[in-house]
Amino acid sequence: MVLGQGGYKFQNWAQTYGSTPELYFQPSSTEEVKEILDLARQRSKRVKVVGAGHSPSDIACTDDFMIRMDKMNRVLKIDKDKKQVTVEAGILLTQVNEVLHGSGMALSNIGAVSEVAAGGVIGTGTHNTGITHGIMSTQVVALTLMTSSGEIFECSNSMNADLFQAARLHLGSLGIVLTVTLQCKAAFNLQEVQQSSTLQEVLDNLDKHLNSSEYFRFLWFPHTEHVSVVYQDPTDKPPSSKASWFWDSFVVYYLLEFLLWISTFVPRLLPGINRFYFWLLFMGRSERVDISYKMFNFDCLFKQYVQDWAIPIEKTKEAILQLKSWLERNPQVVAHFPVEVRFAKGDDILLSPCYQRDSCYMNIIIYRPYGKDVPHQDYWSEYEKIMKRVGGRPHWAKAHTCTRKDFEKMYPAFGKFKNIREKLDPTGMFLNTYLEKVFY
Repeated sequence: MVLGQGGYKFQNWAQTYGSTPELYFQPSSTEEVKEILDLARQRSKRVKVVGAGHSPSDIACTDDFMIRMDKMNRVLKIDKDKKQVTVEAGILLTQVNEVLHGSGMALSNIGAVSEVAAGGVIGTGTHNTGITHGIMSTQVVALTLMTSSGEIFECSNSMNADLFQAARLHLGSLGIVLTVTLQCKAAFNLQEVQQSSTLQEVLDNLDKHLNSSEYFRFLWFPHTEHVSVVYQDPTDKPPSSKASWFWDSFVVYYLLEFLLWISTFVPRLLPGINRFYFWLLFMGRSERVDISYKMFNFDCLFKQYVQDWAIPIEKTKEAILQLKSWLERNPQVVAHFPVEVRFAKGDDILLSPCYQRDSCYMNIIIYRPYGKDVPHQDYWSEYEKIMKRVGGRPHWAKAHTCTRKDFEKMYPAFGKFKNIREKLDPTGMFLNTYLEKVFY
């Protein structure tokens, strides 16, 4: 019999949200997962599955039962002919990446962080960039899901297809994902070319940039005109160098955190800090080559507040210029570097921010040097207003103020997802405070 632990305190990676579940479980088998759900039904408790806790929101928080799937972390099957891998939902992408590389395969696109669980990374719509690539959930070709009753569904485009289109971005609200099958490709290296530019140049030539690289993104440094353009493309060249002297320099790393901390007391220093680090890190042109998953991943630096919305790709210039104009009119507002702008292909996943449209993701951050709480609400509020005006949809893993009424307008298939959810979980076992705001 699986035993629950009392007194466990959960906190996300950014240390911005946390909770103390009544019981904390780490099942090691499907049978044990079912036991936990049976116990939850008997006691009328809710259940929340948590992965690595990287979501900077309260989507994983609960006061009832919490399940961490980290003991269900096996690679179940590698199909080299189809280039597919089937894994248990608790496995971290760090392990998946290494196993695939050893088998001559790789995921075609992953996010900035691989210390995330396979079941969770698809649950919130993790993405990277590349207008010919969808969010990570689009790489899922099959999954198995245990519902609140303990019934297990096998899902794919040919089996329980409607449920599959919901479960590929599930929010942890449909049941417990047990296994995931991911479509892969042959292992590949990426060549990254990074060059400095200006915001106006990039926005005026956005289509050209988008069509010049398979994995294009750009980084805008608020309070300046500076932009770093980043092209990443498959190459036959071998890995050539480390990322940059900066990332290996503890002196520069700690200097940045110290300067950001100082700027919390003297906000007028922030524009100069943004310009200094652009000059230090991103001025000019640089190239490097590395294994794909190592190139996709990068250091998130310090604890931080994050917002990230997907907007129609044709609204990119309008949205960024609105944000820039507002910051110029409100110089007292702190806006840390960078605003990261990425792109993703449209899809047919019911709650995907890219549902039925190619999208631009605008990611803004406020660092928390030494864990300090830094004022961010004015910045966050105006950013959300702009995103809503241009038809945006928030990243599900990030904190936002949207409610059911907003989502009903944003998502054509919201009602369909809600009906599927209520049919699978009529008692609301898999709800929490975050999800109640989403669905009710």
